[in-house]
Amino acid sequence: MVADRIAPTFYIRAMDARLKRLLFRSRHMGSNENDILFGGFAERYLSTLSADQLDRYEALLAETDNDLFNWVTGKEP
Repeated sequence: MVADRIAPTFYIRAMDARLKRLLFRSRHMGSNENDILFGGFAERYLSTLSADQLDRYEALLAETDNDLFNWVTGKEP
């Protein structure tokens, strides 16, 4: 059936767009330190994350720059 072949292709394109958006956000967070930390992580691991892990990563990127940096560097729990 044609619909069966179209749906997976659409899903792959949608995931590609999401990965590109998350990669861009990871590289352009506001501070150079976070750009390096999160951009490097995203370049290496984004394509291996499950949909649930991508949801959590996206929620993490919604946090403030200072909070993320302090958390990653261990300045705050």
